[in-house]
Parts: sequence; C-alpha cells; structure tokens
Amino acid sequence: MPLKRAVLPLLDRTEALATEVGAANTVVLRGGRRHGHNTDVPGMIAALAGQGMTGTSLAPGAAVVILGAGATACSALAAARGLGVHEVSVAARDPARTRGLLAAAERLGVKVTLTPFGEPTGGTPDLLISTVPAGAADRYARRISARALLPRCLLDVVYHPWPTQLAAAAQQCGAAVAGGFDLLLHQAAGQVELMTGVPAPLEAMRVAGVAALHG
Repeated sequence: MPLKRAVLPLLDRTEALATEVGAANTVVLRGGRRHGHNTDVPGMIAALAGQGMTGTSLAPGAAVVILGAGATACSALAAARGLGVHEVSVAARDPARTRGLLAAAERLGVKVTLTPFGEPTGGTPDLLISTVPAGAADRYARRISARALLPRCLLDVVYHPWPTQLAAAAQQCGAAVAGGFDLLLHQAAGQVELMTGVPAPLEAMRVAGVAALHG
C-alpha cells in the first residue's frame, strides 16, 4: 500500500520504527496531532513466533530471503532485524524500484543482497518471507515442490485466497507456515491497543476475522 509511505510527511510525530522502515500503517489522532506508527513489524514478529520462529530459535548467521521489495518488504527487513538477523537476501521484481528498500536497510543496519526475482534462491533458508501478491510467488512454490528450495519457515503475507500455492508447497515439505491472516490479526491488535490504550481482545478478533474470511 503506497499510502504507508505517502502519509509520512503529513504526520506531526513519527515513532522511531516507522521512521526506520519508511512506512506508517497506523495514524493515531491525539491532542489534535497526528502520530504515525508501524504495527506491521511487530505483527510479523508475532506471526512468526506463533510458528516457533523467534530470535532464540535462529542461529547466528541465519539465512533469510525476502520476496519483493516494496513497503511490506521494508517491514520484513525490520522484522528480520528484530529476530537478530542483519544480513538478508531480497528477490526484487523490479530492481529499478528498490531505492526505498535500500534506504530502509541502511537506516535499520541490515545488509541487503539483491537478486533477480525468479532466479534460483539459496536452497535451505531458515526463513522465507513473501511480500508479493497472490500468484506472484508461484514459481517459488514449484521450486519448493521440487525440493530445490526448502525453507525452514515461511511467512506469506497473503491472507486471501488461502493457502497460496507457496504456502501449500511449504506445508507439504514440512516447513512451518505463517500466513497473512496471522500478520493481519497481530498488526490489528497493535492498532487497537494504540487507539484504545487497553489490551486487544486477540481471540475474539481471531474468531471474527476467520468468520469474515469464510463469509
């Protein structure tokens, strides 16, 4: 969503994380001032934690691959840093549009290696994060099915339709899989807490979200 970047100049105050990522997905009106936040990053970290992927479960030098180079990929870089990873490989669909990603990586202190989208990616990454739309990562799904790419854990930010071909292939190969709904739920919980000042009713939100998707 390009507005995550476009809103930044309109804010009166921007939290450090949103500034580093270069994207704010939440604006809270407080005292007549606009406060910008990024709940995508903690949402990603929480979604991964639900699949056992935490900073303590990753060895030093863990291999992380991100598909896509847009605003959501910038949040994925910050999530990787939050897990203690400081070197990431990014498969960019349009290398000419990676300036925002590389700037975010510099602010975050994360080293990025760019690779062409669709070209062979390291065979056994500890974590694969897909930030591209449904269908765009199908070629990687085929590589997983052929055992040419075997991530230990996958986070696919798509939540509908679900599962994506990428998620289904990863599940069939025994990888832990976190989906876009997990991210959506946890980032929304962060938004609720910012806007209300009280803990989010996570399980009630989960039930309502699942019902909405099934409807």
